[in-house]
Amino acid sequence: MGRLEQYLQRIGYPSSLEPGSGSSSLEPNLKTLTALHRAHLGAIPYENLDIHLGRPLTLDFEAIFEKIVLNRRGGWCYEQNSLLAWALRELGYEVRMISGAVGRDAKGELAEGNHLALLVQLEQPYIADAGFGDGPLEPIPLREGTYRQGFLEYRLSREGERWFFYNHPYGGAQGFDFTPKARHISEFAERCHYLQTSPESGFVRTTVCQTLTPDSLVTLRGAVLKTLTAAGEHQRTLESEAEYARVLREVYGLELPQVGQLYARVLERHRLWLQGDTAA
Repeated sequence: MGRLEQYLQRIGYPSSLEPGSGSSSLEPNLKTLTALHRAHLGAIPYENLDIHLGRPLTLDFEAIFEKIVLNRRGGWCYEQNSLLAWALRELGYEVRMISGAVGRDAKGELAEGNHLALLVQLEQPYIADAGFGDGPLEPIPLREGTYRQGFLEYRLSREGERWFFYNHPYGGAQGFDFTPKARHISEFAERCHYLQTSPESGFVRTTVCQTLTPDSLVTLRGAVLKTLTAAGEHQRTLESEAEYARVLREVYGLELPQVGQLYARVLERHRLWLQGDTAA
């Protein structure tokens, strides 16, 4: 089995001809791009758990493929969008990596490159982003406007060459700014290292898992599980290691032998958070 087929199986995407149509479900067009984007997000969770297990996160594609596809894990933006970019290029799409800046107002130039997104060229450019965690379910045309997907709404605006993606109001981050300039994966190395090692990084302070479907966004931040639907938000705290392991397995499809070690750290930081320690 080739690697592309392994990826398609991982996201549950059919690689055969569409019944009765005579056309392939893998033709490099907007319909395929949208379906792949949805399938990827539905099958592969956003997660940063390796940081809290002492495992370095890499930009090496072979390691990313093994982790996400073969070992059925999730990942963060550098991993998720590296994998998606590879798959799209294998299918014949023209894809460029672009540098996003989350929180530039507070961080200044230190924010540059703290997010990796994709720009896919069809009849016009589309932003594809499987690595924002709670971002868009489908690609968004690179065109100013408001875009509603399911029960969530996103917005794009532009000032000169710089674009601004505004996430839905319930997002963990408000969005990011970017330019369409093509970047090489190596240009993200410094930010990738900083975000997984600095005590100032939110990725270091808190574990997070997210999965996005057309009907819901389910976020596990530390020990707090939050489900968002069109009907509103529901939140609860996971009270035991067994419950934590069950949610990882049933909601996010993650089987971790080190779940006990991970939950002990999550629980300790949750207790510090309850005591008002904002660094927890």
